[in-house]
Amino acid sequence: MSDDRYVLGVDLGTGGPKVALMGVGGHLVGHEKEKVPLILQPGGGAEQDPQAWWDAIVACTRRLLERHGVGADAVSAICMSSQWGGLVPVDAAGRHLHNALIWMDARGEPYSRALTSGGITVPGAGYNARALRQWITKTGGVPSRSGKDPVGQAQWLRHHRPDVYSATAYLLDVPEYLTMRLTGRAVAGYDTAVLRWCTDNRDPAAVRWDADLVRRSGFDVDKLPELVPPASVVGTLTQESAAELGLGPQVQVVAGTGDTTAAAVGAGAVEDFAAHLYIGTSAWLSCHVPYKRTDLMRNIASLPAVVPGRYWVATVQDVAGKAIDWLIDNVVYPDDAMGDGTPRPDDALDRVNALAITSPPGANGVVFAPWLNGERTPVDDPHVRGGWVGVSLETSRADLVRAVFEGIALNARWMKDAVERFVRKELPDGFSALTYVGGGAQSDLWCQTLADVLGCTVRQAADPVLANARGAAFLAAIGTGELAWSDIPGLVRITRTYEPDPASAAVHDRSYRTFTGLYRKVKGLYRDRR
Repeated sequence: MSDDRYVLGVDLGTGGPKVALMGVGGHLVGHEKEKVPLILQPGGGAEQDPQAWWDAIVACTRRLLERHGVGADAVSAICMSSQWGGLVPVDAAGRHLHNALIWMDARGEPYSRALTSGGITVPGAGYNARALRQWITKTGGVPSRSGKDPVGQAQWLRHHRPDVYSATAYLLDVPEYLTMRLTGRAVAGYDTAVLRWCTDNRDPAAVRWDADLVRRSGFDVDKLPELVPPASVVGTLTQESAAELGLGPQVQVVAGTGDTTAAAVGAGAVEDFAAHLYIGTSAWLSCHVPYKRTDLMRNIASLPAVVPGRYWVATVQDVAGKAIDWLIDNVVYPDDAMGDGTPRPDDALDRVNALAITSPPGANGVVFAPWLNGERTPVDDPHVRGGWVGVSLETSRADLVRAVFEGIALNARWMKDAVERFVRKELPDGFSALTYVGGGAQSDLWCQTLADVLGCTVRQAADPVLANARGAAFLAAIGTGELAWSDIPGLVRITRTYEPDPASAAVHDRSYRTFTGLYRKVKGLYRDRR
């Protein structure tokens, strides 16, 4: 395969986009990134400006092509991956009518609870029993009662912005909005449509809208996009989008996908039960499986995947690497009256890494719970909040910092235990190894800490922060026939492998018992503050 032709993969995270340029044979040429702001609103709102997304993607793309001397005619395809579980209301031309309500937005919680409850309810879950059975049977999952999905977000929009809702032609998730921005078509891949919880997913190759579930989930069917197979070509760039991006109108657009599915592809984890862990703003641990299954009590379901004929294990933890940002910005280098006005240094992350290493494994008994915005897996609880426990007069700042790193790892272990229960029949011994991607995988300390806390081999993927963009670029090449699915595992290089240190196992096991016990003790405190 020749590398005189290229594909583009876009990864729009909560912090902003990364755009990767790849030869059609799978060689990564380069990438660019930009930041976009997060707009937090009262009552649990979290929004972003879709135009800011687009402007940042345009800037990255133009800069990338110019830096590598790639002409507009040399690019053959593009695929957008992004944060998802959000809502972008658009008109018939694809213009957004309101800021995007992103995956963190919980303002729809009361409406989600009203939609999902009533009548005979399932003890401990709160769902209407008949509705729950229908959702689980057909979709494999169920709307979140936290409101943090398109179901709750659409209801919030209907009740609080009725003028916007009535003017909306399509209610799109983020990857679908970006695909429409490129092509002018309102489409949803089978894999991105599912978080509306109104598709029949029993055949992953023929996902369809289900009229009863559309009604139960509170959607208007005429505001839902057309369904298309994942990794399929939707069309070519519009003249307008081509001109803005600096590309030719011949560029084929492959259906956009979510960051979770793109990360699996970018980690090379496309075979059954090949696990990958992502730690960025949020975290997830997933693998592909050949079946539809649901664990309602741990908030896990297998949903239609971008890999043909397969499902992926859907998990997410609300705050992961974002807790490190919070630590740096609010504890280590706060911009407040106690500070000296010095801005956060560019090497702040390196400095907190170096400080954390000076504290021993177990952080001298300090445990940190990273539930700064609630939690999703293995508990769906938007109200719980985190912090440090075990702090004493002898506790140092190094202990506090190390505890944050280890707390994110302990939370990931909580998620790993839940996923291993989910696949126990097929993998009775659990995951012996997993591929680690995302921004957190750039830290040797974090890689080793995860191996120690999780008790399994951690494989650090090359360019881990580019996994999602790399996955999107792979999908662009697969969708246009330049690559095959069987090529993907061999195209992802493993930089280093980390093995668990037996000497630290006992201390991490003790911290884990404290960690899981902590949730049971504090969860009621925060529910009372709704």
